[in-house]
Amino acid sequence: MVIWSAVLLLVIILFIGFFPRLVTRWYAEPRIFSPENTPQEQVAIVFGAGLWRDGSPSPVLRDRVATAADLYLSGKVEKLLMSGDNTSINHDEPGAMHNYALGLGVPDEDIVLDYAGRRTYDTCYRAREIFNIDSALLVTQAFHLPRALYTCNTLGVDAVGVPADMRQYRGSSQAFWNFRETIATVVALWEVHLSLPEPILGNPEPIFPQEAQ
Repeated sequence: MVIWSAVLLLVIILFIGFFPRLVTRWYAEPRIFSPENTPQEQVAIVFGAGLWRDGSPSPVLRDRVATAADLYLSGKVEKLLMSGDNTSINHDEPGAMHNYALGLGVPDEDIVLDYAGRRTYDTCYRAREIFNIDSALLVTQAFHLPRALYTCNTLGVDAVGVPADMRQYRGSSQAFWNFRETIATVVALWEVHLSLPEPILGNPEPIFPQEAQ
């Protein structure tokens, strides 16, 4: 009896952990495009992904910014929204993303910074409420795209995604990301359907002011 109870508990835990990921992957699959085949959009949202100790972008973040820069330079998007964490003066993800994009040839006037994109949920929520975005390309790695797409679309941003996997990442890193993503996806579904927390907001900053009138 104890064994069967333990097995049942394990099955329930696995279901709670992996079912949300299956749902988001199923949802995201028809909404993911290669950079060459993605539809044109006005804005690409680039999600933060950590910095080195010197404040420069991590390899994962560099790939996200580089993919977004390629989309811009090929005429797929008009603006890049760099959204990341800036909780301290020594941790400025949007600033690092901005500087890296400048070095890749994206002009300053077409880069918009969101300093309060601490989480995927916050980025998607603020894209709609602060920057007046109702549709966008999402740029992030394949492991993160399903949650990002599900979150943004559920919060009112009609989004498709472009994977930013420009290199082969370490196996240990991928295993950690997937483990974290399993937990984060459970939290994401809870938030977008039940708790709906309000992130840090502020005054509206429409990326295209003429369309907000």
